[in-house]
Amino acid sequence: MAKKTEKKKKELQAEKRELAMIEGILEGSPNGIGVVVVRLDCGCRKMAAVAADGEPASKVIMYRDLAESICAKCKEDNGDFMRVIESFIHWVEPAPPEEQKEMIAVKVLGTSPH
Repeated sequence: MAKKTEKKKKELQAEKRELAMIEGILEGSPNGIGVVVVRLDCGCRKMAAVAADGEPASKVIMYRDLAESICAKCKEDNGDFMRVIESFIHWVEPAPPEEQKEMIAVKVLGTSPH
């Protein structure tokens, strides 16, 4: 069971190519304590900074790696939540306490039966 948890945590970390976008979002969001990363089934990403109270601290940014713009499907449905394959929050160090992280995650990402 520990291996499954380890694998899950590893999967839900920012990829190297996402880190530059995260840094850029945080640079323009002085109230941001983390960045929500939403990965869609088409390869596009949605990101936004989040404040300590769980409210947005930036606009939502949509992009696709190595592409000039987002895909046609995302242009049509704005990255519908039904196509989300992974979502997590990349926290700024020092990260907030676990209780605050959980409150923000539930507020921003919702709850999941998994």
